[in-house]
Amino acid sequence: MSPSPRLPFRPRFLRGALRSNLALGGLLLALAGCDGRPAQNPPTPDAGPCVTSACLPDSGTAPPEGSAGRVRIAAYNVHRLFDTECASGACGGSNYEELPTQAEFEQQSERLARAISALNADVVLLEEIETQAGLTELQKRAPGFGYAELGETHTAASVDVGVLSKYPITDVRRHRARYIYRPDGSATRFSRELLEVHLEVNGARAIVFAAHFRSKVDDDPGRRIAEATASREIVTDAAKEFPDALVVLGGDLNDVPGSEALDAMEKDGALLRVSSDRPTSETWTYVYSNQRQAIDHLYLAPAGGTYVPGSFRVAREGNGYGGSDHGAVMADFHLGPALNTP
Repeated sequence: MSPSPRLPFRPRFLRGALRSNLALGGLLLALAGCDGRPAQNPPTPDAGPCVTSACLPDSGTAPPEGSAGRVRIAAYNVHRLFDTECASGACGGSNYEELPTQAEFEQQSERLARAISALNADVVLLEEIETQAGLTELQKRAPGFGYAELGETHTAASVDVGVLSKYPITDVRRHRARYIYRPDGSATRFSRELLEVHLEVNGARAIVFAAHFRSKVDDDPGRRIAEATASREIVTDAAKEFPDALVVLGGDLNDVPGSEALDAMEKDGALLRVSSDRPTSETWTYVYSNQRQAIDHLYLAPAGGTYVPGSFRVAREGNGYGGSDHGAVMADFHLGPALNTP
């Protein structure tokens, strides 16, 4: 069934942003120290952005942080959180599957959990967790996240997506079984689970999608474009089914703005990449061959939620965060229509 006609999507998000960007300039501070704790003193000017409430600029029109109408969503590739069991039969050394000792597993989990806690997020979309043991360990060590879901693909030594949430999970949907199609027409499937998690947030519905697209190792760019095209369709379908919900996709999409894959995500203004209102110098999340790249993203669908303009930022310690080789991305969202539209 064809959707009913409506006004173009992108201006709905950006009308307020155009008027409020000057008021959202504020000074950005950094995370300092390898344990992910906020810095106590102002850092050097080239340090990464702050993730504490003390230095988040606000236009004065969005609900204040901590209010019932405002939700912070983060996405974080934790970088190969393997458990202590050898699932593939070939572990450690030069093999793909790592085999940490129990002490090493706990140490990695503790460092990641402290980094996650420092984001002050309500919902965290995670990538590269091997099994439920890893997600459970992070949940145990990151206080406040009472709810969790793993997008397990049930293959040996898989690195999967997951969700940590401070809000109750009311529904979970999975999309990896769906056939998707490359530009040449050949069929494939999502590299990892596209995990759809519904949350009850103070009486309202929020829907988050944890995604991790095909990497560029032994590259198959057509598969990544297929993942992006199918994700756009699935996410916008969810927004149509639940028009009053906040609908956000996030994760390591392994491609940069302007690529064919991200262009497929943003086709016809279907999804808003929320980092698009920030300078490129602030949005990079990964360094490859000494080149800074923005490959971790958050996207908002046209439904009942809105992006708080200027709130997108990246948490970093050097080139990564919390022991990962990726920075963590985050943004604030309002549960409800934009407050600063006519």
